[in-house]
Amino acid sequence: MRKIPLLLIAVGILISCNTKKENETSTENKNTDTLKYERERYISNLRQLTFGGDNAEAYWSFDNSKLTFQSNNPAWNLQCDQIFFTSVEEANLKANKPQLISTGKGRTTCSYFLPGDSLILFASTHLGGDACPQEPERKPGGKYLWSIYDTYDIFISDLKGNIQKQLTNTKGYDAEATVSPKGDKIVFTSTRNGDLDLYTMNLDGTDVKQITKELGYDGGAFFSPDGSKLVFRASRPQSPEEIKEYKDLINQGLVAPTQMEIFVCNVDGSDLKQVTSLGKANWAPFFTPDGDKIIFSSNHHGQRGFQFNLFMISEDGSGLEQITYDEVFDSFPMFSPDGKKLVFSSNRFNGGTRSTNLFVADWLD
Repeated sequence: MRKIPLLLIAVGILISCNTKKENETSTENKNTDTLKYERERYISNLRQLTFGGDNAEAYWSFDNSKLTFQSNNPAWNLQCDQIFFTSVEEANLKANKPQLISTGKGRTTCSYFLPGDSLILFASTHLGGDACPQEPERKPGGKYLWSIYDTYDIFISDLKGNIQKQLTNTKGYDAEATVSPKGDKIVFTSTRNGDLDLYTMNLDGTDVKQITKELGYDGGAFFSPDGSKLVFRASRPQSPEEIKEYKDLINQGLVAPTQMEIFVCNVDGSDLKQVTSLGKANWAPFFTPDGDKIIFSSNHHGQRGFQFNLFMISEDGSGLEQITYDEVFDSFPMFSPDGKKLVFSSNRFNGGTRSTNLFVADWLD
C-alpha cells in the first residue's frame, strides 16, 4: 500500500504546526496563491480539494477531469480508508461528500481509472470481513510498520459503486494497482510468491506476469507516459540481519517502509536500474509528462524522519531538485494525462490538526 506514514509525520505536526502564522487559520476562504510556498516555482493556482481526515493517492481520469482517491474523513462517517471519486473543477468537498466507489466495508487502497473513465479499480479487504482490519501495534521507539493484509484483492467498480469484476483471487496481498496510459496493462504488487514483487496483467485479469524477482518490497509502481517503463519504490535488504528482519516481518504480514529507493525498469522487468541512493524513505514516484524525469516524495533531507517533500530527478540519477517546501508532509504527486496539472497530498495549512488533504495545481515547466 502507499499509505501515509502517520507515525512519522505525527511528531512533525506537533513540532511545526505553528511555524507559520498561516497554519493557524482555515484555508476555506484563502485565495490559491496563499497555499503555496514562495520557493515552489513549478506550481501555481494551488487549490485545496479536501478538508479533514487523511486523503491520499488521488489519481486522474484519462480525460483530465476527475480524480479517484482514498479517504478516512470522519465527517463522512468513515473508520478507515474508502475509495471515492470527484470531478476536479466542480469539487466542493468542504460541503459535500463525494461518490463512494468501494463497498464501505473493510479497508481499501490504491484506486485508478480504467480507459473510458466509467470504471475504477481498487484494492479492498471487504471479502475478509466488514470491519477495518487491525493495524500493527505501534510501540514507543519501535519501527514504523505497514500491514500487508492478505485479504486485499483487486476489484473493478462502476461510478455508482457497483462492483463489476474481481481481478485477483490468489492467496495473499494483491494491491497497489495502476493502469498504463496505453490502456492495455495493469501493474500491481503481490505476495503470491512469498515476497512483495511487481506483476502485470491484462485489464480483465488475464496473462499475469511476474516483473521483479529481487528480495525486498517492490511497490507503488506507475507506467511511463508511453507505457514502456515502470517506476517504483523498493527496499533491498543486504546484510544477514536485514534479510532476516525483512523475511520475519513478511511472515507476520508486515513491512518496514523506512528504507526505500526509486527504481525503473522496462515493462517486462528488463533493464532494471536504481535511480536514487539518497537513504531514508524515497517513494510515491511518477514520471513527468515528457517521461524524462521522475517526481517523488522523500525525507532524505530532513534531520528528523517526518519531513517529506516532493523532489524531481532524472532517470540516470542526476539533477535532483526540490519541488515543494512544506515543513511536515507532501507526497503522492501525479500529473494529469495532458501534463497541465499536478495533484498531491499535503499537511500544509491544516490549522494545526493532523489532517492530510488533496491539493491540485497548475504545473509550470
